[in-house]
Amino acid sequence: MPALASHRKPRSRVRATTPAVGLTTAALAGVTLLSTQSATAAPSAPKPSIEDVQKKVDDLYRQAGTATQQYNKAKEASAMQRGKVDALLEDVAERADKLNEARRTLGNYAAAQYRTGSIAPTATFFLADDPQSYFDQNQLMNRMTAQQQKAVTDFRTQQAAAAKKRTEATKSLETLTESQATLRTSKQSVQKKLGEARAMLSELTAEEKARLAALEREKEAEAKRKAEELARRQAAAKAEADRKAEEAAKQAGSTGGTGTSTGTGTGTGSDTSATTKAEKVLAFARAQIGKPYVWGATGPSSYDCSGLTQAAWKAAGVDIPRTTWDQVKIGTRIATADLQPGDLVFFYDDISHVGIYKGDGMMIHAPKPGANVREESIYYMPIYGSVRPA
Repeated sequence: MPALASHRKPRSRVRATTPAVGLTTAALAGVTLLSTQSATAAPSAPKPSIEDVQKKVDDLYRQAGTATQQYNKAKEASAMQRGKVDALLEDVAERADKLNEARRTLGNYAAAQYRTGSIAPTATFFLADDPQSYFDQNQLMNRMTAQQQKAVTDFRTQQAAAAKKRTEATKSLETLTESQATLRTSKQSVQKKLGEARAMLSELTAEEKARLAALEREKEAEAKRKAEELARRQAAAKAEADRKAEEAAKQAGSTGGTGTSTGTGTGTGSDTSATTKAEKVLAFARAQIGKPYVWGATGPSSYDCSGLTQAAWKAAGVDIPRTTWDQVKIGTRIATADLQPGDLVFFYDDISHVGIYKGDGMMIHAPKPGANVREESIYYMPIYGSVRPA
């Protein structure tokens, strides 16, 4: 029996909407996730205060000053070591020339023996004109040979010693050169930080810049106030010292003490000499005002802090070391209250800065990168100590 055809109406196909629903769900999930992340994300770092910016810049400048002194010390040591190496190499060359000359002499002697042939001592005795002549010639030949051998031995010993020293000096110089390169790299790192600090300053608003300028004026005013206070104390102390000296002179005059007068004259002469040197130091320093600070510079167109103090005292006929760390060790230590013009004042615990005292609590110094040689209160920075070079 044939199959009957189905009379049911075919079911129409319905487009699935699942993908659309899935997309919508994914979008909602993404929005929710972003919202959650935004809500839970850590807040951006707060902008540093003006006080913090000022502190960071000041600290970076101090670090730059320390790095400069390290560079100066390494550069000076490297130059000294290079001089020693050059002298040693010259000495080695001279010793080599002498050794070569001795070798040529021995070579000539050996060649002469080869040409004449070697004669047995017995035959030489019988062929000699007389026994005494034989002994004289034999002794002379032995003495000459011994002297030449000794010369060769001495020169070889000296050459070996010189070569050893040369190797040691070369290694030492290489170490210093590497150290100097490291210091330069360190300096570049500090300069990079300084650049970042300057960038921070450049991003300040007009109001923030005004606040920073006000803070700087407050710092300068406080430093100036302390300088004026020191000037008053020093003036009072000088007046008291002058009064006592005048009374002592009157008493000496009334007693007619010749010895006392002579002693006073000697002391005055010494004081005059020191004053003259100080005047030359300050005259030189004043002439440099306005010239830029450049790290590692010793003049004449630019200076770092210790380069200026070294050049100023050299103008007065006194040689002092290159770095602040060595300058602080010379002369006589002086209390702040007893400072006189020409004295050196050092700053910070690491002794990374120095200035020349000019009187009344003020100094002349090469301050920092980006600034020029200028006068400033010695209280602008924390004082470490002071010395009188001569």
